[in-house]
Amino acid sequence: MWRLPHLRAGLPTATLPGDLPRILQRRSETSKADYGRVVLVGGSAGMAGAPALAAMAALRSGAGLVEVLVPESIVAIAASFDPCLMTRGFPAEAEGTFSSQAFAGILARMKFADAVAVGPGMGRCEAVSLLVQRLWRELPQPAVFDADALWALAQLDHKTLSQHTGPRVLTPHAGEMLRLLSRDPAEAIENDRRLLEESAVQMARAIGAVIVLKGSATLVVDATQQAHNETGNPGMATGGTGDVLTGIVAALMAQRFQPFAAARLAAWVHGRAGDIAACAMGEISMTARDLLDALPTAFCQIQSQ
Repeated sequence: MWRLPHLRAGLPTATLPGDLPRILQRRSETSKADYGRVVLVGGSAGMAGAPALAAMAALRSGAGLVEVLVPESIVAIAASFDPCLMTRGFPAEAEGTFSSQAFAGILARMKFADAVAVGPGMGRCEAVSLLVQRLWRELPQPAVFDADALWALAQLDHKTLSQHTGPRVLTPHAGEMLRLLSRDPAEAIENDRRLLEESAVQMARAIGAVIVLKGSATLVVDATQQAHNETGNPGMATGGTGDVLTGIVAALMAQRFQPFAAARLAAWVHGRAGDIAACAMGEISMTARDLLDALPTAFCQIQSQ
């Protein structure tokens, strides 16, 4: 299996923020059941890699078990990425997205989850929207929604989004945030970051969720607290890195971190893995797969400080 090459130069040091949550050393008398089961829902024809990246990131972030639920047309592809993943296929539409016949089976699998991730590579159609919106309303477990799930949630107003039964985390980039605010995601936002962050703060309070507004100095915010992240680099502006973040958040929530703490720690580790990968590969050549290979070093740095 391919691994991250040796660092081109000494790895830059990173000082952990004093308020960053810490991961305790594992007890010797322990089993995979102690570290939670993540159930991830995503994927569609041509997009098997997105849920696989999120699922592999969840494994690398300490989850005891990770199960990936995908349309049956891509289940073999999703299973091929990592033998440590559990995979299940569900009925699909002709174009390769989940069909409405998948709903009952997907909901049945959720009873085994300690945390849920929804959205990577899921596609955009009416059935997917209805599934995402139902999961948002009904899941009692903590759940992170990203990518195409954010497109489905953007069709609901904030009053409707406030009606959910479990802890929720949203991880939008700027364009997805604009869509959640019923604005055109193609709008120029270079000079609007402050306004976008203010809107994220207001939305987090209105819907009772954690929002991770990705970008330079990613903002993590809930109804009562907020923090900017200091790790990361422009090399992370490549397909799949957001899926990795989704998996990290889900894994930490499965390990019983509260949603804000999970999102805060995930943002730091995700960015630090990006910095490690950039040191080895350069910002131009690094990919989301490089972040996966850098996650162990990033987590070790947290435990060593």
